[in-house]
Amino acid sequence: MKRVRKFIILSVLSLIGICVGLLAISALANLALPTHSASIEVLSAADKARLAETRHLLRELGGKVWPGWGQADIPMIAYNEEYAFLVGYPDPPDGWVKVPAGIQRGGMWELVVGETFMGELYYRQPLADVTPEAFTVKVGEEWVCSLATFEWMQISLTQSIRADLPSFLQPVFPYGLFIRQLLSGDDQYISLNAHECFHAYQGFLADEKLAVAENANAEYEGQYPWENEALQADWQTELELLTDALRVTDQASSLELARHFLDVRATRRASAGLSPALIAYEQKREWLEGLARYAELETWRLASTTGYLPDSETKNLSSFDIYRGFDRRWANELAQIPRMANDEGDGRFYYSGMAQAYLLDRLSPDWKVTAFEEGNWLDDLLLAAVQDYK
Repeated sequence: MKRVRKFIILSVLSLIGICVGLLAISALANLALPTHSASIEVLSAADKARLAETRHLLRELGGKVWPGWGQADIPMIAYNEEYAFLVGYPDPPDGWVKVPAGIQRGGMWELVVGETFMGELYYRQPLADVTPEAFTVKVGEEWVCSLATFEWMQISLTQSIRADLPSFLQPVFPYGLFIRQLLSGDDQYISLNAHECFHAYQGFLADEKLAVAENANAEYEGQYPWENEALQADWQTELELLTDALRVTDQASSLELARHFLDVRATRRASAGLSPALIAYEQKREWLEGLARYAELETWRLASTTGYLPDSETKNLSSFDIYRGFDRRWANELAQIPRMANDEGDGRFYYSGMAQAYLLDRLSPDWKVTAFEEGNWLDDLLLAAVQDYK
């Protein structure tokens, strides 16, 4: 017994020592984390490479993701903690307009002297109390996509996580490891930029529909019964059916699972007593964010499977993997879909909308022709596609 007790004590002490050692390593690593962007007043070479690759990617593959998207040449805003930078827009008018609120923000865009982006002049303005945010804005009459720079996104995510932690955990929490789970590298950042550029394309083609879909969150998020346990259970079934439908490879199974999903969805909405406004809320957010999620993933998938050659500037990117990680990203997306049933907020609609878009690719190849028309939502299009098989 004495030997066993000694072994247990030594094992516990060893485990404690390992934990203390890991915490010390994490604390030391945290001391090296940047607290501000290395390049603040101009775009860094890596910033330019990511923007150039986004433009190149959409020009080459955007039209294969969505008709006409590759020809749109959408200008882009990248912002850090102090400046917003505008590329792809010669001689821009002042500021930007927050959509759909129509609020004019910002000031004069100044030329970044001695700097170019892909051989073109680009512009900046200092930020005061507001940023363009991760979405789409309008500069003059142009729809522009907007996203934080990769470096500032990492820093601001770290700051946000740190602020939410108890004070005793703040020095030792492994921020770098956690952030890499949220933002794996340049490939994912570029796909996120494509996501926001798709929002700009939604605005370009269907500005009123985008406005209604974006306003729906402010109007109905607070009314939606997120915590209703029966509703969550039914959502769980829906999301599992969508996941299964994406995992199978034959048309007949996809069709059957799509039918089952639509039946469960109709029953859920009736059982929960959702009003027409709350049903429309689901549909609008699936159209707005689900389609952008689909575009984000589909650009990555095509870049990894079609022999696409990235822009030469990507040689400046230390964590660019030439889109080879798509299979891992797709597996993570499929695993995440069912987990969203208990998530409070519209995050589940990103996944349910994305999944329906991929199902429509299988069951109704021409579905994109009418997807931007007023009153056409993804589950309506999926129902029509399923009915066509009868």
